[in-house]
Amino acid sequence: MFVSDFRKEFYEVVQSQRVLLFVASDVDALCACKILQALFQCDHVQYTLVPVSGWQELETAFLEHKEQIKLLIKQDDDLEVPAYEDIFRDEEEDEEHSGNDSDGSEPSEKRTRLEEEIVEQTMRRRQRREWEARRRDILFDYEQYEYHGTSSAMVMFELAWMLSKDLNDMLWWAIVGLTDQWVQDKITQMKYVTDVGVLQRHVSRHNHRNEDEENTLSVDCTRISFEYDLRLVLYQHWSLHDSLCNTSYTAARFKLWSVHGQKRLQEFLADMGLPLKQVKQKFQAMDISLKENLREMIEESANKFGMKDMRVQTFSIHFGFKHKFLASDVVFATMSLMESPEKDGSGTDHFIQALDSLSRSNLDKLYHGLELAKKQLRATQQTIASCLCTNLVISQGPFLYCSLMEGTPDVMLFSRPASLSLLSKHLLKSFVCSTKNRRCKLLPLVMAAPLSVEHGTVTVVGIPPETDSSDRKKVHCRQPGPRHVLCVSSFFGRAFEKAAESTSSRMLHNHFDLSVIELKAEDRSKFLDALISLLS
Repeated sequence: MFVSDFRKEFYEVVQSQRVLLFVASDVDALCACKILQALFQCDHVQYTLVPVSGWQELETAFLEHKEQIKLLIKQDDDLEVPAYEDIFRDEEEDEEHSGNDSDGSEPSEKRTRLEEEIVEQTMRRRQRREWEARRRDILFDYEQYEYHGTSSAMVMFELAWMLSKDLNDMLWWAIVGLTDQWVQDKITQMKYVTDVGVLQRHVSRHNHRNEDEENTLSVDCTRISFEYDLRLVLYQHWSLHDSLCNTSYTAARFKLWSVHGQKRLQEFLADMGLPLKQVKQKFQAMDISLKENLREMIEESANKFGMKDMRVQTFSIHFGFKHKFLASDVVFATMSLMESPEKDGSGTDHFIQALDSLSRSNLDKLYHGLELAKKQLRATQQTIASCLCTNLVISQGPFLYCSLMEGTPDVMLFSRPASLSLLSKHLLKSFVCSTKNRRCKLLPLVMAAPLSVEHGTVTVVGIPPETDSSDRKKVHCRQPGPRHVLCVSSFFGRAFEKAAESTSSRMLHNHFDLSVIELKAEDRSKFLDALISLLS
């Protein structure tokens, strides 16, 4: 069933029952889960939490508990969900007139009625053929592109607000969920700014304090603030130099994989008047006099070097006076914990560790996640430099293609879907900045990385084209309508399916992101040939 009133049709329904909670392996889902957990704890609702990394795990868990499951989906009009009657037909409709009961009527009356029934059945069959043709068109139009709507964590926070049970912690999880969508390019800049405005009002409401003794904040309190901060990853927990080198935006603009790019970075630092000794030490250890005006200095110099979007709208959180994190810091840390290549735990262990890191009582896990994120970001930029310097990104006609070979340094860091997707997006940005071929700048990217040597499989991901518009990537489709400006789309899900079907390639479409698949390495060449033919 579709849910229009989330409070009455969802929360009040499950409030009096034991709840089975399926949670996907992404940061936004984890944040939504934390908010729901807090609500359930407040209302003494019993629940069982089941992490699911893909369709197979979801199907297995569903079959185990299918007798007790009700499916609730929040309808989003912006995504143009097809109407029920356009997709489904009740069996009763088809069986209603199938029988032809005999009665004691005269032969002439029977013949007349039989002729009428034949005409009626012919009309029904024609209507059904028309309905099936319309259904195929609707489903193809709906399924050929993949969209991301409003953050799940934001939806859960709105529920908590309607119930008058929203807390500062819940608000922070909603912020992190939204930031995860922005970091991974799942929504447009326009959508991000709009949702930031919504959350900013809640931040003002929750974190407003008068300057009197009665409202003085305790030392270990949680404070959330809105700010225009630098577009540099983890810079407050790293050195400024490392952050500049490992941020996708600055690395691509400076072209840091080249000698000329390294010189431009030195010129940029000189233009700001920052000594290398200060830039290369931890941000927290920099001179206070330099840190006071650092944002303005960097923004001013960035404008001279053609980087107009060096500052972004974001939120930060303070735990007392010692611990401060930007929302993007938490996203990278949580993502790194969840996709950790460490073999000392299962996927469920990593999931639980990532979930725990979102609680302020587990700051040690969050700091561990930050260290893993630094390692991941370094490996990402090193891999991008290697791919560009050795010309691994090649044009296949309708798309660009890059494949990471077995034995590439840190290749196992990119076997997981989110990590490979992020690498692919950053690689495409850097490639667009480095190439002089105008046509290549408009092409999408297909990237492959080894998944399992034992099973001979690779992970393949498809990334939509990069654009220079301030609205990030709009929908790459010809259909008009509200989708055209509200959502980032990917057409690769359906294209991968068609290419695999036509070549009998052994493909597993297990991930919730339809543009990520698992493929047998030996089927890769024929799969790519079919994909080229399909998209040409």
